Amino acid sequence: MDIDFNKNEDHNKLLLSDLKKRLAQVKLGGGKARLEKHRAKGKLTARERIEYLLDSNKKSIEIAAFAGDGMYEEHGGCPSGGTVIKMGYIGGKQCLVVANDATVKAGAWFPITGKKNLRAQEIAIENRLPIIYLVDSAGVYLPMQDEIFPDKEHFGRIFRNNAIMSSMGITQIAAVMGSCVAGGAYLPIMSDEALIVDKTGSIFLAGSYLVKAAIGESIDNETLGGATTHCEISGVTDYKAKDDKACLDKIKNIVDKIGDYDEAGYNRKKSIKPKENPEDLYGLLPASRSAQYDMTEIIKRLVDDSEFEQYKEDYGKTILTGYARIDGWAVGIVANQRKVVKNAKGEMQFGGVIYSDSADKATRFIANCNQKKIPLVFIQDVTGFMVGSKSEHGGIIKDGAKMVNAVSNSVVPKFTIIIGNSYGAGNYAMCGKAYDPRLITAWPSAELAVMSGKSAAKVLLQIETASLKKKGEEITPEKEKELFDKIKSRYDNQISPYYAASRIWTDGVIDPLESRTWISMGIEAANHAPIEKPFNMGVLQV
Repeated sequence: MDIDFNKNEDHNKLLLSDLKKRLAQVKLGGGKARLEKHRAKGKLTARERIEYLLDSNKKSIEIAAFAGDGMYEEHGGCPSGGTVIKMGYIGGKQCLVVANDATVKAGAWFPITGKKNLRAQEIAIENRLPIIYLVDSAGVYLPMQDEIFPDKEHFGRIFRNNAIMSSMGITQIAAVMGSCVAGGAYLPIMSDEALIVDKTGSIFLAGSYLVKAAIGESIDNETLGGATTHCEISGVTDYKAKDDKACLDKIKNIVDKIGDYDEAGYNRKKSIKPKENPEDLYGLLPASRSAQYDMTEIIKRLVDDSEFEQYKEDYGKTILTGYARIDGWAVGIVANQRKVVKNAKGEMQFGGVIYSDSADKATRFIANCNQKKIPLVFIQDVTGFMVGSKSEHGGIIKDGAKMVNAVSNSVVPKFTIIIGNSYGAGNYAMCGKAYDPRLITAWPSAELAVMSGKSAAKVLLQIETASLKKKGEEITPEKEKELFDKIKSRYDNQISPYYAASRIWTDGVIDPLESRTWISMGIEAANHAPIEKPFNMGVLQV
């Protein structure tokens, strides 16, 4: 291996080490003391509940583990959005599990909690996956109620989705394993089946204190809305369990009886490991975000037997398109080529930039995959579309629009991995979050922004210095450098993959070696939902 490979490997493994440390911190939820206090009540933690429920001999993936990271610090923070979501298997059946983490503000809903729960329901709806809710929540976080209560994508949308999913025949099972109060009380009852744990689970629209204040009635919470009340008197819940494990065992039995699903019919053969060593990914991906490298070498470490059959290999070279298999599943790959290439006219083209010919090729390939019912995988390391008079006169806007149109109207499932840059309109064309990828992940090396930190800082510096000069301030070289460093530091924080993951612009920051698992489980989930409409790009200027 050459020295650059070793330097890259050291850099990327340090990023991976940082990822693991961050994940370990997130998994502590509200902290060790609160975890122990939670267990002292005879309850499993949110993660322990999910671990007990899912098949231990099969893989699982965690959705939006970094939700809320670095947010709401004035309120004490909201690690992982106060909710844990995993896609895994129960008795061999693929499911989504959503568990409130009661160690984080008693499981109260922050704005990001609502967004994360809605993301889980979106995944279940798109893929027709059974979803299990493990409820242990104090309801809306009142100090921020104006940001979580009334809007279309706030708390109430959860119950609207419960109703829609029920009408679609998507199995929903809810287990009340702690508090379930106020508006949140509707979630388990709008699910298909509801369970409640004796003595620790409770459901009511208003607790005993509020009942006393509102109507003068004196009653304890257990009599008001405990397991015996709802299983024997109100009939609100369907099953009573003596403890957490008994409740989770009952869920396993219910899931075991669910019938088979209609398959979408995506092609799969026996999985073959990549011929090239996947561990090489750490050394192949440059430490510098502006450095060149050959994306085909990255792809060879991700696909079965390292076989990648390129489509239009010698045309539109700054985007790679082609067919492969990932864990046996047939996929169409659209990836940004990150090295400088030469087109048929002998002109040099910058790597990571989308040119007219590249956009044209990608559009055609996406259409082909839709016609053949092949899922699409986008691998992003893109700085944007080519600019300048030559590109504008050549119709780059029109060609870019065609590619965006194809991505937008694609009916086969799409999956996106951001491994490097994800800037500006390049993020859109390469199936960023706004374009409905079934799952979107980022490597620790990713950056998401309108433009790079250095470029943005220069632009913002010009604006800032102009403003200060108007106020009569003298801008010395030292002052200018101080301003630039301050602006760039702030912007660099915003382009971090963790900043994006905390706001659920991606579904997670992952080890590059986990990419195959995410794509494979994503396609398996998508295979639960047959395509319901034909591919049609609508009105298009060709």
